[in-house]
Amino acid sequence: MKFLLGLMLGSLLILLNSCKPIDKLAQQTSKRQYVTEEWMLGPFEKRNDVNPILSALDSTEFLCPIRGTKVKWEEKDVFNPAAIVKDGNVYILYRAEDNIGTYAGTSRIGLAVSTDGVHFKRHPLPVLYPDNDSLKVYEWEGGCEDPRIIEGENGVYYLYYTVFNGEIARLCVASSTDLYHWNKHGMVFGKVNNGELKDYWSKSGSVITSLQNGRLKAAKVNGKYWMYFGESEVFIATSDNLIDWVPLERSEQMVKKLKYLGNSKWQVSLPETRKSFRTAITTRQGRFDSGLVEPGPPALLTDKGILFIYNGANSGKNGDNTIPANAYCGGQVLFDATDPTCVINRCKESFFLPDSGSETLGQVNNVCFLESLVYFNNTWILYYGMADSKVGMAVCKK
Repeated sequence: MKFLLGLMLGSLLILLNSCKPIDKLAQQTSKRQYVTEEWMLGPFEKRNDVNPILSALDSTEFLCPIRGTKVKWEEKDVFNPAAIVKDGNVYILYRAEDNIGTYAGTSRIGLAVSTDGVHFKRHPLPVLYPDNDSLKVYEWEGGCEDPRIIEGENGVYYLYYTVFNGEIARLCVASSTDLYHWNKHGMVFGKVNNGELKDYWSKSGSVITSLQNGRLKAAKVNGKYWMYFGESEVFIATSDNLIDWVPLERSEQMVKKLKYLGNSKWQVSLPETRKSFRTAITTRQGRFDSGLVEPGPPALLTDKGILFIYNGANSGKNGDNTIPANAYCGGQVLFDATDPTCVINRCKESFFLPDSGSETLGQVNNVCFLESLVYFNNTWILYYGMADSKVGMAVCKK
């Protein structure tokens, strides 16, 4: 489940599937009933009649500014969806990999739009990608991956994504008003203590939002914006402007040394940060999230508290023996509405597990990686990565 995305404008490709109106979403879904508790959002039902809604294409080409040649930028795999509702449409920014890049393909972020939340038309070019700019040293040639998107004030959208150069993953942010053209702002922790965290391994930023006039927008708690981030454990950061973030510290705890294990023949050992960050949640032995925990979609401020959907990997040594080792499943946590560090409730079992062919077999087997949540036509839609290879969707009419 480990990395990156791309997007831009030209001829449109329509992903064809039987067209079902949004008000019939619940009629064409998986028969499996997932466990939910009273405080949780759900149950979600997979749209197996249309899944996967996005897959790899070998017909779209992009003139890579670094290579100086055309590449089939979404030929290998398409996954890691970030979704937002804008002007009555659903937009998905997704990670696409080519077959050329050294690290399982270079990743770029593409864009697709839908009038019904189900059938998407793709922009033929990536909208965010490694370029000959100041971030090239951090982005090339791994690329831009793993996005989450939120709407801020005054019609500005913020995309939190990971850049990877083969050694370190760094959480970055870009902003846009139209979703096609993006202004890169660099690393979210780049200004902390004069760049002390510049080489800190970081990814997966989930900013707290609230439902405002039918759209999920960034929401302040106690005068600050809040973000859950990290993998292996989930940490917390705050911001005044949605661009520059500062992790919350906890002096008695040191952040673990992380390793990224590639899906082929390579691995990278990461340097330990000298900072100690406050943990929001960590792994649990004997459960689906025993291996690691990683943020999912932007968190949601509700009348019950802050609902946080996350991804958990199952350990093969001390995990849930009813779930395959290393499987990625979905979980939910409820934090206090006035204290985003305080856990009120946490699911006992996963509410979202890989069980279809596209989820169990792919670049990484047995993966449902939850990454975006939108409220569209009175329906909650969860978009997710399927085995790090395709994009699927599930719905909830709660």
